[in-house]
Formats: sequence, C-alpha cells, structure tokens
Amino acid sequence: MLIQAVFAAARDVFSPALRRILWKSLALTMALLALVWLGLTRLFDWFLDGTTVAAEYPILEGFAFFLAGFGIFVALVYLLPAVTAIVAGYFLDDVAEVIERGDYPADPPGTALPMGSAILYGLRFAGLSILVNLAALLLFFIPGINIGVFFVANAYLLGREYFELAAGRFWPQAEVTGMRMEHRGTVLAAGAVLAGLVLVPVLNLVTPIFGAALMVHLHKRLAHRADKWPRIPASSDAPHLK
Repeated sequence: MLIQAVFAAARDVFSPALRRILWKSLALTMALLALVWLGLTRLFDWFLDGTTVAAEYPILEGFAFFLAGFGIFVALVYLLPAVTAIVAGYFLDDVAEVIERGDYPADPPGTALPMGSAILYGLRFAGLSILVNLAALLLFFIPGINIGVFFVANAYLLGREYFELAAGRFWPQAEVTGMRMEHRGTVLAAGAVLAGLVLVPVLNLVTPIFGAALMVHLHKRLAHRADKWPRIPASSDAPHLK
C-alpha cells in the first residue's frame, strides 16, 4: 500500500496537472530558505562584530567565517522540514483537489481548510519542528547518533503533519487522530520516506508537493481498505463527510 502510494506520488509530482503548483511551491520554498539564510548570516555578522577576538586575530576571523558558512548550511538542513511544513500547508489543498479529481473521481470530494487555518496549522507545526530539530542539532557532533535522531524525529513529525493535512479534508480532528494512531506504523514509514527525501540535495525542494501527494494517496487507500465511505458516481455532487 505504501509503496503504491509512493510511486503514485512520484508520478504526480512532475505531471502536467501539478506542474504549475510545483513551480509555485519551488519558488516559495526557495524564497523562505533565502530569508532564513539571510537571517542567519545577519545574526552571525552581528555576533562577530560584537567580539574583539576577530579584530585582534585576522586568521581566526577567516576561520570563523569558514565555520559560519558550514554552520549556516547545516542549520538550513535542520530547518528545511519546518519550511516544507509551511509550504505544504499553503499548497496541500490545491494538490489534493487535482489528485482526488483525477485518481478518485468516484469518491466524495474533500473540503479545503480555510487559508488562514491552513497557514496557522503549518506555522504551528513549523514551530514544533524547529524546537525538535534544534534539540537534534545539539547532537550534530556525535557521529552515528546525529543523523539517526534527525531522521527518526522528522519521520514522525513529517508523517503526522502531512497525513493530518490530507485526512483533515474529510474528517473531524478526533477521527483524523484516531486514523493516524490506528495506522501509525504506516504513517511513520511514509514520514520516513519524506525524512529521507529531505536529506537529498535539490530533490528535497519538492518535499512539500511530493509529501502532499503521498499522503493524499495513502489516506485514500487506508480509507478505502477500512470502507470508511461508500463509492458514489463520479457525476454526483456529494456532500462533505464532516
């Protein structure tokens, strides 16, 4: 089931139907990363200007700039899950509508979250992701543990976030949580796929759209297996299930 959802999502990400959404998602993701990078560099410049060691020892200043460049890169990697959460909250409903209409025309349509609620949900998760990844960042210099902690933490967080966004189009929060807990192993495995994608340079930029597509397919397959709703004619104007 999960493997089928992964292949379906990979097919959808670069499909003509989602291409426009993908370009907009890439633009927003890179813009947010640029803002984060700018903020981190300004913070470092402020810190360096406030110290006297760099002025007295130019060699140390050059070494500090080298370390800062590496540190900023590492920080961006650890902050990327939070950035993808914000982008996913903004675009998930657009992705879901395309996939639901194209791949599941016989199912009742989902209802999009209000834009403000979707963005606030993404920001809330982004804040949680930042806290968790900052804690993981403290273990960065412990080989064998740093990547493992980063991977497991983000597998859980990304699986939870994306699944709840996709399932929330159809069910109240209590039912969404119940479905996620009932299938927590599958959701965690899907989150592990996303956490692995985050670690791949360049390809990690498509995480918001791929993650949205993956969880839309996964939610649909889980709901169908549990027979949570009846099949309806594609031409019917079905009411929302909530």
